[in-house]
Amino acid sequence: MKKPGPHEDLRLWAVVASTVRPLPGRSHPKPPSAAARARRPAATAPAQPAPTPATPPPPAPTTPTALAAPIKATRRPVPIQAPETIEPGRKRRIVRERDPIVATIDLHNMTQDVARAALTRFLLHARAQGERAVLVITGKGTLGDGVLRRRVPDWLGEPPLREAVAGLSEAHRRHGGAGALYVALKR
Repeated sequence: MKKPGPHEDLRLWAVVASTVRPLPGRSHPKPPSAAARARRPAATAPAQPAPTPATPPPPAPTTPTALAAPIKATRRPVPIQAPETIEPGRKRRIVRERDPIVATIDLHNMTQDVARAALTRFLLHARAQGERAVLVITGKGTLGDGVLRRRVPDWLGEPPLREAVAGLSEAHRRHGGAGALYVALKR
């Protein structure tokens, strides 16, 4: 794609600058001066071939994000199956506290990564302890559309939690209502 000329840049700058309101005590931005435009390298200058380096290029970064990108591109996505809802009789026993909830986790004020790790540890530990139902508090989020509230059912449908979770359901009002979930665990 061809880069627009300096006249097009100035016209575009004028349009943007006309829509900007400066902060109190500040002036309107000024377009670049003719001297600044002259100092800028010309866009139409022929490109010089790059000299070959005498030393080999540095190795690619080994940060977790740099390593994860190629893996994600080559792996086939695992279909996410959200856990089934808790059967009505079991949910009724949980609400009426005949199957008491003895374990609860509150994911408020956690980032997605921290919340996911905490939820995984919590549920696997609760299952190992023989718990049958737990309460996961996600919060409602802004306008009832919180990130954790949307993401927790997806996380419960992915390995390793898929093997531990029998079902989930929105909690009763006294246990948190729309901001909490009952999670039934398999034996």
